[in-house]
Amino acid sequence: MMYIIHKNERVMFMSSKIVAYIEKDIETGCYVAIVPGIPGAHTQADTLDELRDRLKEVIELCLEEMDPEDRKVMPEFIGVQQIEVAV
Repeated sequence: MMYIIHKNERVMFMSSKIVAYIEKDIETGCYVAIVPGIPGAHTQADTLDELRDRLKEVIELCLEEMDPEDRKVMPEFIGVQQIEVAV
């Protein structure tokens, strides 16, 4: 847990690990990320380091705006699978 002191009050924030889906746009070369289950949590950047910083910021902003009850029922990450199909 992380504590932040603000105007002589201690405010407690829970730290969470959030899973993002990241892909590289072939046309632009940019990295694009989305977070399933958090509306509006998406961003893009030229580097993975920049993407991580931007994604962290957008996730924090989205979570601040979410209803506290909605934060309690966010989907649980299970995994990613690549499926081969005939085209």
